[in-house]
Amino acid sequence: MNSESRVRVHWAVLVATAVVLIAAGGGATYFWLGPGSASPEGAHDHGATAEQLSPSPGIPADTAPAPRESAPLPDVVVSLNQTAADRSGMTIEQVTEGFASDELRAPGIVEANAYRQVAVTPIVSGRITRVSVDLGQHVQQGQTLAVIFSPELAELQTRFVSARAELEAHEQELLRTERLVEIGAASRQELERIHAGHTARRAEVESAASRLRLLGLSAGAIERLGPGQTQDPTTEVPAPITGVVTERLANVGLNVDQSAKLFTVVDLSSVWVVANLYEKDFARVRVGTAATVTTHAYPDLRLQGRVSYIDPQVSQETRTARVRVEVPNVRAELRLGMYAEALFGGRSGTLTPMIPRTAVQNVGDRTVVYLVNSQKAGTFIEREVRLGAAAGDYVSVLTGVQRGDAVVGKGSFYVRAERERLGLRAGLATGAYRPTDATSHRRAPS
Repeated sequence: MNSESRVRVHWAVLVATAVVLIAAGGGATYFWLGPGSASPEGAHDHGATAEQLSPSPGIPADTAPAPRESAPLPDVVVSLNQTAADRSGMTIEQVTEGFASDELRAPGIVEANAYRQVAVTPIVSGRITRVSVDLGQHVQQGQTLAVIFSPELAELQTRFVSARAELEAHEQELLRTERLVEIGAASRQELERIHAGHTARRAEVESAASRLRLLGLSAGAIERLGPGQTQDPTTEVPAPITGVVTERLANVGLNVDQSAKLFTVVDLSSVWVVANLYEKDFARVRVGTAATVTTHAYPDLRLQGRVSYIDPQVSQETRTARVRVEVPNVRAELRLGMYAEALFGGRSGTLTPMIPRTAVQNVGDRTVVYLVNSQKAGTFIEREVRLGAAAGDYVSVLTGVQRGDAVVGKGSFYVRAERERLGLRAGLATGAYRPTDATSHRRAPS
């Protein structure tokens, strides 16, 4: 073989080797990356886009910041002419400082203290002949509320008089028998028989007297009962406690028995305020927790009490539990059935900026106020704020304003409406607005 043929064969081997290597490399790359990496659809199937996989320029991939969806909103300047401002009844309020309140308010109703409420029933059956008190009247313990004519009482008095008369006659017989036994004219056996009868009759008299006492007759009245004495078949119904008559069912001529309720007497010197406590606030209130009770009827009245009971059952409809606060009511300002509020807790010891509730507006899922722009008359700055606890008509502000700022109080809704009319913050109401730079949340007023 000559040199020309050797060179020709050498180049053929080289070309074949290169083709084989290129084919092998392409196959290895295909199997290594997989079919899904060969197209954009494959990249989407693996859950990452090119934008997501590439960090921001100049920021390493492991230190790229997370999306700032909760970044504060940038300030927006809203113009409002003087005519519109006058028509809105706008007021300007200064941001003050005060103690934020962490009070928990629970609505409730004034109820009677069940331990000081008595239902008055008669101790005998009969017919009512007189009623001495009216509804709402204050009565003293032992005061007569009503008088009842009772045939049952008359029968018991007659039985007592008869039993006592028989006892007295039997005592005379016992004395005669004892004298006869002494002179031997009567046997000892006869004396013992009379003694036994005397004991039985004495027991009947004592039983009749006890029943009369249970029906309200005094010991003196019972002693005065006797043959020929005028018997009074009436009994008085006394007030069991000192209090107010809150219910009267007794009227003259009404026939009643021992189970009939005639009156309800309530001692109102202490009442209950039964409030509804929401499930999320259970951890903040316990038995013994101090509470302050306020009412709309007496705005300046603040009664101090403590939680005496928390209902172990939660209402399925309202998801609340009944909380009972016992408060003094010496001057009887609280009336049964009144609406009241129970306040639990107190104020904090830190001064915080305070603004009126009327200054707060909701924009989408954010809370904003409108500050007076001191650099340009007739303009207002919409600024996002973060609110704290409320204290009456004011609410504390954690971030967004400071003492000395001026905000729109009444009429802030009209400024918000003007901002919406101008189309500022488009898409915020639907959650589409997102600031792109955390440093832009305070824009200089123009």
